[in-house]
Amino acid sequence: MKKVLLTAAVAMSTLVASAQFMVVTTYDGDLEENADKITANLGVGYMVNDAFTVGLAKNGLAAEGEDDSYKLWARYNIAQVEGAYASLEMPTEDGSENMRIGVGFAFNVWNDLYIEPNYSMPTSEDEVTGDREGTFNFGVSYRF
Repeated sequence: MKKVLLTAAVAMSTLVASAQFMVVTTYDGDLEENADKITANLGVGYMVNDAFTVGLAKNGLAAEGEDDSYKLWARYNIAQVEGAYASLEMPTEDGSENMRIGVGFAFNVWNDLYIEPNYSMPTSEDEVTGDREGTFNFGVSYRF
């Protein structure tokens, strides 16, 4: 049993040593002027390969007395266009009903710092209004 655990630990350490991670955030213009505009949607992702990244991020600021909520996200880099990607976001609560799909472009600003304008829209219509209105977002990421 000790050999199995040791082998698993070595395999995981080599996986992490060769991995590339990224820290992402989306600018939230609805919040008042402070650091929450940047940190409300802060997250981390694991680049599985050159084309596919998965991660976990905060889903905005929690209301007074509520726990923070999170969302899972995945990104697929489009091979034909350098920097273009398709994305999928899913909250951890009621995720299949509140998924969002989108497209974006990552501009390399300096070393591994990227600015990422993107557009996302819900996969299903709003139950009350019937709208399926998308939003334009402005993100920042750093890869290490």
